Amino acid sequence: MKPTCNSLRIAVLASAFVSISAHATNGYQLIGIGSYQKSLGGAVTANPGSAMTAVSNPAGMARVGARADFSMEAFMPDRSVDFTAAPGGDVADSAVDIYGVPAIGWTAPTSEGSEVYFGGGMYGTSGMGVDYAPTTTMTGQDWDGYSNVSFWQMAPGFAWNVNERYSVGVTLNLDYQSVAFKQRDSYRDINFDLARGASGFGLGFGVGLLYDVNDQLTVGFNYKSKQHFSPMEYQLAEGDIRSNGNDFAAGTYKLDLDFPQQAAVGLAYQANDSLTVSADLKWINWSDTMDKLSVTGPGGSFPMDPGWDDQTVYALGVAYGLSERVTLRAGYNYAESPFGDSQAGQNLLLPAIVETHYTVGMNVLLNNHWELAWHYMEVPEKTLTDSTSGAKISLAEQSFGFNIGYRF
Repeated sequence: MKPTCNSLRIAVLASAFVSISAHATNGYQLIGIGSYQKSLGGAVTANPGSAMTAVSNPAGMARVGARADFSMEAFMPDRSVDFTAAPGGDVADSAVDIYGVPAIGWTAPTSEGSEVYFGGGMYGTSGMGVDYAPTTTMTGQDWDGYSNVSFWQMAPGFAWNVNERYSVGVTLNLDYQSVAFKQRDSYRDINFDLARGASGFGLGFGVGLLYDVNDQLTVGFNYKSKQHFSPMEYQLAEGDIRSNGNDFAAGTYKLDLDFPQQAAVGLAYQANDSLTVSADLKWINWSDTMDKLSVTGPGGSFPMDPGWDDQTVYALGVAYGLSERVTLRAGYNYAESPFGDSQAGQNLLLPAIVETHYTVGMNVLLNNHWELAWHYMEVPEKTLTDSTSGAKISLAEQSFGFNIGYRF
């Protein structure tokens, strides 16, 4: 059996987006930036706590005071594809199993005594991707794949304490992504080689607010616009794309890949001087950016159908002050996978399917200026099975990180 147009569609899709899935948590959005946010399971819309709030809720820049935060995270996904449903099929584990996620945040009043703050947050991922060795898909046939991506976002902005209870903030989101990937499938006679890589810049904005209902309860809201990226352009030689025995023409091939808009509401309740509970509800508009996509070039336009649905994210965080200097934290984050078994075959190299996240962390004040924090995240394995071929995709995650904060 030779490849059809649908076979090519699946191959293109799988190749193009596996690299992003390497840091998938809620889809391919991180549940939080930095150890403080991760330790609360991402429930930080109404409970900012660190200068990374510029990314999650810019209004928080006016609440955390003049400070800077520096964070580093070791992110460790465990991914596999399983072809054993077919005679002679085998299992492949990705050789890439650890990534670094650095982040920095800063905020300070625009002048002495001012209630207007300038600040921002920035984070990046480098080398995200997979590296699958040649793996038997069935007797006499094999497949392999590789991908690599770098992603960077900076969100400078302003926040204003309008009065004692109400704060607002806005950021400009500046983005950059670079993606390279390659895949070969002997059964479908497919070669898809975009290893030369391509990159693009993106732009968007974020707005947020915080309102203290009373001395114990705070309500938060954040909206982040769709991040519009310039098309990624791949310079391909003849045969870099091959399907059904046909080599596609050389030339420039383009892929439009944007990040989705999202909105979040949150509550933070300070039960007493030691205990604070926070909760978030977030919507991510994946159906706008990850439902139907295409790669276009001299050989034509190649449709892709990831078939992703929107996600609703539920996050819960608890912080307990053990003493004036030590705070313990724990978090929970859940979002249903953006696609199900019926789309597993279309996302063989896109295992963005994990749903449940458990986190813990701690913060230690060293003196009036310096503080240290750390977090650990555990994400149980999730597996989907393609309803047609029986192929399986699996993903589990762990991460560990630390944060150094300085209060001015």
